[in-house]
Amino acid sequence: MTDTAWNRTASAVLENDHVQLRPVTEAHREPLRKIAFGDGIWDYFVSRVDTAADFDALFDAMVADQAAGRRAVFTIVDKATERAAGSSSYGNMAEADRRLEIGWSWLGVDFQGQGVNRWAKYLLLQHAFEDMGAVRVEFKTDVLNARARAGLRKIGAREEGVLRSFNYMPGGRRRDAVYYSVLANEWPSVKDQLRDRGKAVNPSL
Repeated sequence: MTDTAWNRTASAVLENDHVQLRPVTEAHREPLRKIAFGDGIWDYFVSRVDTAADFDALFDAMVADQAAGRRAVFTIVDKATERAAGSSSYGNMAEADRRLEIGWSWLGVDFQGQGVNRWAKYLLLQHAFEDMGAVRVEFKTDVLNARARAGLRKIGAREEGVLRSFNYMPGGRRRDAVYYSVLANEWPSVKDQLRDRGKAVNPSL
């Protein structure tokens, strides 16, 4: 692993009143396993988690990528319940170009639509722009994943375009990947938008 400033600073404990993001460790395996099996979680993921062995393979990759610096992998904790809610990562970190991706994100069914995703994205974007000095933060998802696409629009990310036939999905389908981004000069307004949505009585993101 090449030692860079981002390798040292990307992994940090991030938190506000709603969620805490902790760099993944082996201690998170069983709490995440408990919430990893639910309808729809893996429908648009590049790998499926249908069995205990599937989950262990996914988690082993999370820990290995974290250790090697390929990703900064976080366990998301819902502070209202003090339960593990899911995971998200920084990846494709191109420090020389001040660019990174937020992705590899999933939530247990009980934590979807409760605002956990919004606050996790808020903290990840805040850390990327305000602490790490990123200029571009990008996201990509399956063009068929209407829920994820709506969520990205709600956090203020701008749709950029579709990369056709991007990769294979489980079952052999070729995925079209749609890209979104937030730029550093857009972050202040996106930040305000995320905080304003957080004041809603029944946030849906």
